[in-house]
Amino acid sequence: MSAPPELPDVVNRAFAVSRKAGYVSFCRNETGRLLAALAATRGGTLAEFGTGCGVGTAWLRSGVREDARIVTAELDPKLAKAAAEIFVDDPQVEVVAADWATLFDKGPFSLLFLDSGKPSAVGPDQVWDLVEEGGIVVLDDFTPCEHWPPTYAGRVDTLREEWLSDERFAAVEVMIAPDASAVIATRR
Repeated sequence: MSAPPELPDVVNRAFAVSRKAGYVSFCRNETGRLLAALAATRGGTLAEFGTGCGVGTAWLRSGVREDARIVTAELDPKLAKAAAEIFVDDPQVEVVAADWATLFDKGPFSLLFLDSGKPSAVGPDQVWDLVEEGGIVVLDDFTPCEHWPPTYAGRVDTLREEWLSDERFAAVEVMIAPDASAVIATRR
């Protein structure tokens, strides 16, 4: 078995900042590579709600085009400060220590990355006006499910069901690893 491909420098820096901050909840590399690939297709403004220590932001940055910028919001000021260290000299990335709702005036976004877990649990209604026509929403941290309606821990996964059935978006769930999936939704 071969070693995994090397990580981009900005992602390595983000992992180092996360370790230093003692923060262990971050974007998986499989999701990160997906984010980098999608970011490479987008111009305008990309956004992330729930920065943590900036690993997902770093993955977005590793793929972002020269004509695009990234704005990311983190509610915890300590985590936002840690993430801002990674991008202190990067004019394409803005880290905001605030609730995601403060980013309304910075949209519409061509790509929006959301953590599907609590407390975000952001549905299509909350972001409809934040995503430009043809814009992409990515939600991670799902467990693959082979049946409909999707379930998790013995209950219907209403967030995933809502995204996959909202007619305003063309959405698909993709496996990124045997134990992880993401929902990708494009605004019609």
